[in-house]
Amino acid sequence: MTAVQGFNPRTGEAFGAPVPSTSDAELDAILTKAAASGWGATTSEFRAEALERVADALDAESELLVSTADSETALGVPRLTGELKRTTNQLRLFASVLREGSYLEATIDTADATTVPPRPELRRILRPIGPVAVFAASNFPFAFSVAGGDTASALAAGSPVVVKSHPSHPTTSVETARIVASALPEGVFGIVHGIPVGTKLVQHPAVKAVGFTGSTGGGRALFDLASGRPDPIPFYGELGSVNPTVILPGAATEETAAGFAGSLTMGVGQFCTNPGLVFAPVSMVEALKAAVVATQGGPMLNERMQQGYQSGVDSLAASDLVELAATGGDPAEGFSVAPKLFTTELKTFAANQGTLTEEHFGPAGVVVTYTDPEELLDVLPQLPGSLTATVHASSEEHALAGRIGSALQPVAGRLIFNAWPTGVAVAWGMQHGGPWPATTNPLHTSVGSTAIRRWLVPVSYQSWPEELLPPELQAGNPLGIPRRFDGVLGTK
Repeated sequence: MTAVQGFNPRTGEAFGAPVPSTSDAELDAILTKAAASGWGATTSEFRAEALERVADALDAESELLVSTADSETALGVPRLTGELKRTTNQLRLFASVLREGSYLEATIDTADATTVPPRPELRRILRPIGPVAVFAASNFPFAFSVAGGDTASALAAGSPVVVKSHPSHPTTSVETARIVASALPEGVFGIVHGIPVGTKLVQHPAVKAVGFTGSTGGGRALFDLASGRPDPIPFYGELGSVNPTVILPGAATEETAAGFAGSLTMGVGQFCTNPGLVFAPVSMVEALKAAVVATQGGPMLNERMQQGYQSGVDSLAASDLVELAATGGDPAEGFSVAPKLFTTELKTFAANQGTLTEEHFGPAGVVVTYTDPEELLDVLPQLPGSLTATVHASSEEHALAGRIGSALQPVAGRLIFNAWPTGVAVAWGMQHGGPWPATTNPLHTSVGSTAIRRWLVPVSYQSWPEELLPPELQAGNPLGIPRRFDGVLGTK
C-alpha cells in the first residue's frame, strides 16, 4: 500500500511519519458507518452542542496543531494561530445558525378550497442531503481543510462528513481528524488519504454531495465524475480565480500600490482571493513596480506548486504579450519563489484574454495599463468568473466607480470598494463564490452562514397528521424559529 508523506517547505525534507493510503475496503467501512450514523435525525440543538464540543477540543490542542501545520506548510505560527481560531469560531457560528433556525426555510400554507386549483395544506422544510465528501484545500490547513467550512456547514446541516485529506499536510490532517472525531458520535466523521481514493470517494453510492477546494483541472475532473454517476450528485467546487482589481486615477497612489503588493504576496500568494489582475493608469506603473520589488517571497506549500508557479511565470515572461516589470526577493530555500509583476497594455490584453487571465497560483500579478478608464467598461464584463472584484476610487470618482462596479458585478461573487480581497469574513452576509471557473455553482457560497444551504434538500409534507410532522412544522411553532405562514414571514 502506498503512503502519503509530508514535507517541510522551508527545507524540502520529509516531515512526520508516512500516512498510509486508504484502501477500498476501508473506504467502504467508513461510508457504511456514515450512512448508518443517524446524524440527520438528530435535533438542531444536539448538533449545535456537538459543533461547540469540536471547537473546544480544537482550541484545547491548538499548540500541537499550529506547530505541526507550520512544519508542514511554512505558513508561520502567527498566520496559523489566527486561522485555527477562525476555524473554531466558524464551528461556533454554525452552532448559532442551528439555534436561530431560519436555515430550515420552514414554510406553512394552510388549506384553501377557494384557490384555483384548490390548495391542500402544505408544510415545507429543508432536510439533510446525506453523507458529504469534502476535499481539503492545500493553502488553508485548518479553515478550508479537515475541520474547515465545508465540514462545519455539512455537519451543521445534519450530513455526516468524510474528508479527503490534502497531501501537503498529512500529519496536520491526521491530528485534526483525531480531535474532531473524538468530539462526535461514531461514524459521523471520517477521513481518507491518498490520491486514488479521491476518485472512488466521489463515485461511491453512499456519497450524496461533494465539497471541493483546489485547482481548476482537478476540480473539473471530479465535477465530471460526480455528474457522470448513474445517480448524479451536486458538486460544489471552488477552483481558480484571478480577482480583478480596477484602480481609478484618483486612487493611483503609493499607498494603494503598497496595499496591492501586500495583498498579492500575502501567504506567498497562496490565497484564493489574491489580486492577480490589476487595471491601473499608466502613471501608476512605477509605484506598483517599486512596491513589488520591496516584497519578499517565501516557500510554497509543496514542490509541485513551486514548480508549477515557476513554469507559469517563466512561460509568461517568455511571451511577447507582457513585460516583466518587477521581481521581489527570494530567500532561495526549500520550495521558495519570488514575487513577479508583469505589465501589458489594455489593447493587448483585450485581444489575448484567454492567455492573460490564466491563474498562476502564487505571488504573480499582471497589470493592465489604460489611459482612459471609460475604455474598461467594454472589457470588464468579458472577464472570466472570479471570487472577487475590487474597485479603488477617490471620493470624486464615485459615479464612475459605480459604473465600473456594475460592469464587474456579473463576473464576481463579492464586490469590494477601496479595500483588498485577501481575507474572507465568516458572516451571514459573506458570498464566497462566483461564475465559472471560480466555482462550479455560482448560486452558493462556501463561506458564511448560508454555506449550510448546499447540504440541504427541500421536502413538502402534504396533509400529514400533526403528530407525525417535524417539530419545526408543528402548530404553535414549539421551537420558536422563523417561519413563513401563509406567505407572511414571522414566528407564527
